[in-house]
Amino acid sequence: MIVTVTPNPALDLTWHVERIVPGGTHRADTGVARAGGKGLNVARVAHAQGAAVRALATTGGETGAEFGAELASSGVPHELVPVRSATRRSVALVDEHLGDTTIVNERGVNPDSAEWAALKEAVRRALDPGSLDPSDPDPSAPDPSASARPSAPEPNFGVDARHADVTADPHGVSDAGSEVGSDAAVGEGAEGSAVPTRPVLVISGSLPPGSPPALLPELIRIGRDAGATVVADTSGPALLVAADAGAHVLKPNAAELAEATGIADPVAGACELLHRGARLVLLSRGADGMLAVTADEVVRARLAEPLAGNPTGAGDAGVAAVAVLLAQGVTDPAVLLRRATAWSAAAVLMPLAGEIHPSWPDLEAALLVDSPALSAL
Repeated sequence: MIVTVTPNPALDLTWHVERIVPGGTHRADTGVARAGGKGLNVARVAHAQGAAVRALATTGGETGAEFGAELASSGVPHELVPVRSATRRSVALVDEHLGDTTIVNERGVNPDSAEWAALKEAVRRALDPGSLDPSDPDPSAPDPSASARPSAPEPNFGVDARHADVTADPHGVSDAGSEVGSDAAVGEGAEGSAVPTRPVLVISGSLPPGSPPALLPELIRIGRDAGATVVADTSGPALLVAADAGAHVLKPNAAELAEATGIADPVAGACELLHRGARLVLLSRGADGMLAVTADEVVRARLAEPLAGNPTGAGDAGVAAVAVLLAQGVTDPAVLLRRATAWSAAAVLMPLAGEIHPSWPDLEAALLVDSPALSAL
């Protein structure tokens, strides 16, 4: 099961105009309204590829009602926690002449402590339906018995993960670290039998202004206590907080990593996150592809030529790829990197975030994968 948490969701509004003129008046056909936010995009992609998902988010006000109605029509399994403040909006203006997009994001409003507690309880319930105690007056309070529970084995992203994946993933990961068979259906083995899945918690996107400092560490702790592999895709100080709290996988882009760590060199910045507690850093580098950085190795994947299209949601598609493979027990950094890079590229070919082009297996086969000298980066 893949559980996605979007702490600051948005109703995404998209309009296409012939040309954006600063200070001018623009006319457009009826726009598209969609339940959005990075975690929702991850859930949409994973669900469309056949993975078991549950998307969690807050929702409120008239925009929240529209948000919930659209999400219900999408068929993505979800749970929306009601809050008093209206769900924020994200406005995208697509300039068809230039082929680029101008985005305005509302910042959002911070839910109160009871509303945050309800979201955390929903995360617990989604990861382990039998873990909730209805008599517990404060579901956000630390569980004193947690230390007595047997701890789940940590995911292994080291060089020996390739051998472990031979038995963990029935889709045929070789002991040389080759890709998972792209023609296999997600969630089914070669004979059509169900693939045992492991819990994965994905925490994606920004936090509302004024959100409690302990919110992100508490969400990560809930995931780890449930034995889930925790993936965090956030930015700014929250990126460092996620590493310190023990998120297993972090997925910043190059600008976010440099801003958070103050380190210009991408590998050195990724190593700072590893020193703080992360196990794997997947670093998006735009047209230059993606890096996977662990304590043992640095791997790079990229296409020979960049794709033209809509980059919005490309990173979310990469996170979805990682979550789907992790749920199947795949932890080889090279395999995760290839799939994440391919799905990110396939998302660029689609008009809306939360979708990937069906040609992703061809894109994955065309990837250039190497372990470059650090000076080359």
